[in-house]
Amino acid sequence: MINTDEIKPDMPVICSQGGQFATVDHMEESGTIKLMQDDAGQHHYIPVFWVTSTDDGVVKVDRPGDQAMQEWSNISPNYIDE
Repeated sequence: MINTDEIKPDMPVICSQGGQFATVDHMEESGTIKLMQDDAGQHHYIPVFWVTSTDDGVVKVDRPGDQAMQEWSNISPNYIDE
């Protein structure tokens, strides 16, 4: 089980192939990791259950970077459309 308290802002997010594809902005209350804005100014969100470890000051996830970027969300799970 991952201790989400170990996931901190500015930590690199590393895919299963060893490359960095994102950087942590912060943990959301929903147990989702908000990633820093990309070059287009868009935040993305990934579920914490993707995380396999937080060793050596990096967040490692269980999938290749290309797959992660196809599956991440652009909408915060905390967003409520009223």
